[in-house]
Amino acid sequence: MNFQRGQKRDDPEINLIPLIDVLLVILIFLMVTTTYARFAELKINLPTSGAEQTPNKPKQIEVAVDATGTYQINATALATGSVEALAEALKRAAGQDADQVVVINADAKATHQSVINVMEAARRVGLSRITFATQTAQ
Repeated sequence: MNFQRGQKRDDPEINLIPLIDVLLVILIFLMVTTTYARFAELKINLPTSGAEQTPNKPKQIEVAVDATGTYQINATALATGSVEALAEALKRAAGQDADQVVVINADAKATHQSVINVMEAARRVGLSRITFATQTAQ
């Protein structure tokens, strides 16, 4: 005996509403956790610093770089600004003491390349302690 003769069988339905809810939650999670890099809005104001000076100063080699790209090492002007000339002048200024600190006093409008030239010359000579002089923020 078949009692289900008059009843029609319902086809199974897929309910899409929970699937859409889960996808929206995943989409919101991805939107919130994604970081956006905006390099166009990056504003740098150099050189200022609020740090205090150290009380005891180690031996230093002062390297000054102005906005036009001319160099001075311990108040002695250099004729050329090549890396080789900088390395030779730093070697003379350091003598036998390779533990001296190279202090770069770069103008705020000096090119990045001129500062990199000083760092490269110091590396070639073997002076690994490099720092930058800044003015205190007022």
